[in-house]
Amino acid sequence: MGIEQRYKTVHRQVAECAIDCGRSPEAVQLIAVSKTVGLEGVQEAVEGGCTVFGENRPDQIMEKYAAFPDVQWHFIGNIQSRRIRDIVPCATMIHSLNHMDHAEKIGRVAQELGKVQDVLVEVNVSGEETKSGIAPDDAVEFVQRACAVAGLRVRGLMTMAPQGDPEAARAAFRGLAALADEIRGQLTAPEAMAFDQLSMGMSEDWPLAIAEGATMVRIGRAIFSENFHE
Repeated sequence: MGIEQRYKTVHRQVAECAIDCGRSPEAVQLIAVSKTVGLEGVQEAVEGGCTVFGENRPDQIMEKYAAFPDVQWHFIGNIQSRRIRDIVPCATMIHSLNHMDHAEKIGRVAQELGKVQDVLVEVNVSGEETKSGIAPDDAVEFVQRACAVAGLRVRGLMTMAPQGDPEAARAAFRGLAALADEIRGQLTAPEAMAFDQLSMGMSEDWPLAIAEGATMVRIGRAIFSENFHE
């Protein structure tokens, strides 16, 4: 099975999972994380119907955006301040905002480009030292400050769950959803209305994420790797 067919299969599975959870298939966006493939692999996914990709390196998002400017490119990797000027022109959404100085620089660059940059705030719900993200206790204040940055639109939250432990993953996803509800309740319009996205769930655990309210799942290996098995 090639990339085109694997994408179609995963896309169908995501839609079916959403329906099984009592949600609309349109409520969950599949982001194909293409960091392990080149332009040919992206082309195969596009031929399968993919319109939203995720990249975690500035050089990769720049190259692939230039080759495929008509699809969405989401930046999901760690943000380096010196590469923000490379990321913002290419990114439909940035999933990994967790420093206020980055928020301010992203906003400045976006304004120079005449755009409003959609971002998600990365939260380390599990508390793992190896994970990036702000602490849940700091999230309300961080989001409120980020919402005040010109050129920025805070769309929601992102997290990475512990791997290899389904119950811990489910707890992380549930915690992020509860935190998002708490934050939304403290925002005013129009910021509260824009704050509607939860990016959580990857190849190993996306069904759990959808069950807990994910609006975006970031799936790479299940689409682009021949050797992935659930």
